Amino acid sequence: MFEQLTQLVQQFGQDAVVKNDAVPNEQNEAVMNEASNSILDGLKNMVAEGNVSDVASLINGSTTADTSNPVVQKLKEQLTGNLGEKFGLSSDAASGVAGNLIPKVLGSLVGNAKDPNHKGFEVSDLVNAISGGAGNSGLMDAVSQYGGQFGLDQNADGKVDMSDAMAAVNKKGGIGGLLGKLFGR
Repeated sequence: MFEQLTQLVQQFGQDAVVKNDAVPNEQNEAVMNEASNSILDGLKNMVAEGNVSDVASLINGSTTADTSNPVVQKLKEQLTGNLGEKFGLSSDAASGVAGNLIPKVLGSLVGNAKDPNHKGFEVSDLVNAISGGAGNSGLMDAVSQYGGQFGLDQNADGKVDMSDAMAAVNKKGGIGGLLGKLFGR
């Protein structure tokens, strides 16, 4: 997942970093590496601190990755501070880089994870990376909670779990229909 994140930062970093006169050319690569690390670490910290619902809403697409999103705002603040502290960028320059990168990278990251035509990267990869690979029960619990609101609770027991997945497979539309409901397809 970190590799995909780094590729997106490199892609969107051309305008935000490389073509930005406020970022010295010799620091371009280090600034983009810091952006990748800050995004992943920031998402992990939000989940660890219990801010699972905002992260889950972003991942499942019920909120957009724009500047009004609380996840985007927090990551932007974190990256702005890191760029100022580590690279001596002015607060305006650091904020400009973060504000240009964070929404585009997160939007593309979530979009790629949800796109069935984008091979080699799944929503589960994103959830595992954010949860640090140490189990994703909190994040998956949030997805389950919101899943009930999207009609994914097939057996009406108040939770979305494996029995709902099995019930969905046996119904018209199968597991693809179940996942389509969850991820807005």
